[in-house]
Amino acid sequence: MSLAQAREWIASARRIVGFTGAGISTESGIPDFRSPNGVWARNRTVYFQEFVSNEADRVEAWRQKVETWPPIRDAKPNPGHYAFVELARRGQLRAMITQNIDRLHQRSGLDPELVLELHGTTTEAACLNCGNRIPMDEAVERVQKGERAPRCLPCGGLLKPATISFGQTLPEDVLTQCQLAAQSCDVFLAVGSSLVVYPAAAFPSVAKGAGARLIIVNRTETPLDEIADIVLREEIGKVLPAIVSAQKGTPVKH
Repeated sequence: MSLAQAREWIASARRIVGFTGAGISTESGIPDFRSPNGVWARNRTVYFQEFVSNEADRVEAWRQKVETWPPIRDAKPNPGHYAFVELARRGQLRAMITQNIDRLHQRSGLDPELVLELHGTTTEAACLNCGNRIPMDEAVERVQKGERAPRCLPCGGLLKPATISFGQTLPEDVLTQCQLAAQSCDVFLAVGSSLVVYPAAAFPSVAKGAGARLIIVNRTETPLDEIADIVLREEIGKVLPAIVSAQKGTPVKH
């Protein structure tokens, strides 16, 4: 019943906002860094201020980045990602809010203008001084060749993965866009997120409060299940295309 209702609501929606967390990326082979055996459990956290002020902390942060980069670099979008592409093709998807840093939404063919990256991206490194960016492949190669904490070549500033680190302020412009999108949608589709990390986890509630229907697709319980209109605890790569493709009777292409 819930799946059929979700299909109906998606089919009739005019302004859908997608929201994704680590769950959609784990189905592409990217480890969940928050898991008990994840990278964060096996390594100490390097906070933003530590990165800025201490060379040893910068070296440690880059060592961890070299370790975590290969599975992200080699990951491919899965059917869950392509379901959002199909919604965009139909003109229904107005914004794609993501907590993920892997850019699999863009790699799936989704218009980058639609994607709101709350936590930045690990596919690039950015200079904290001049803002110059380079591909992560290039930065990792420099570390592997001996630059333990690489610096910006144009200005000599600190080069940092373009992700939002612990203790680093989230981009205000992105937060504002997310807030506006949540307030103006008619369906908010939250996928693969535990919905415990704020301020990101507030947006489903904002959408619900503004009158949108809230659909949550996640394998485990979330704190917002009780306010959701529909909760689906199934594999994202199967249930999301089923919800989307039912509108036209054709499979999601990828």
